[in-house]
Amino acid sequence: MNSQILADTHSQEIPGSRTVVAVVLECRGRIALFRRSSDLTHDGSLWHCITGFVEHGSSPSCQALEEIYEEAGLGARDLVALRHGPVLVIDDEIGSPWLIYTFTAVTERRQLKINWEHDSYRWTMPQKYTRFVNRVPWLDQVLAATGLVGGRGDSEG
Repeated sequence: MNSQILADTHSQEIPGSRTVVAVVLECRGRIALFRRSSDLTHDGSLWHCITGFVEHGSSPSCQALEEIYEEAGLGARDLVALRHGPVLVIDDEIGSPWLIYTFTAVTERRQLKINWEHDSYRWTMPQKYTRFVNRVPWLDQVLAATGLVGGRGDSEG
């Protein structure tokens, strides 16, 4: 998968149907990874962060807050911070570009209430996320963009 940090002029070329938020949830030095429900046809049973399409008329920040609430049961008052990361363009497996607004949401609540999109979640040290071998292919780029891990495939060292 190819990824690049967005130059503003490219965002006009990517349709809204391929514009998403990707939120990494952080608590006390750990990040939450979510396993997509096996009932889902897209990315089922794979580990990832909180994601969602940016709905028409919604800002990426508002959409990130909505997805955090829907997928993890955390409201805005449960967050210590919501940090904007870089905007990425990542090509999917057939070469179509996706516009991805990255965020880090910091909370002190370790207990989450996941919705139907997920079978489970786990808190892990950022440098140990590669232990989750069945993860979506773009997760490495999103985690690197947030600054929580080094480059692609960051190891434990």
